[in-house]
Amino acid sequence: MHPDIHLALHHARAAELRAETGPCPARRQDLRARLGWTLIEVGLKLATRPRPVPAH
Repeated sequence: MHPDIHLALHHARAAELRAETGPCPARRQDLRARLGWTLIEVGLKLATRPRPVPAH
């Protein structure tokens, strides 16, 4: 199959799946933003956690 045809079919199928999912793009963007900030917060907590001092 020619790559252009494959790409066109992929785009068509992706559009169909997006139409079936339902959530509006604004809500999806809000979810992505909340998830992103949550991951940043967790990363900062892990990075700033005091490390135990090894006993000698």
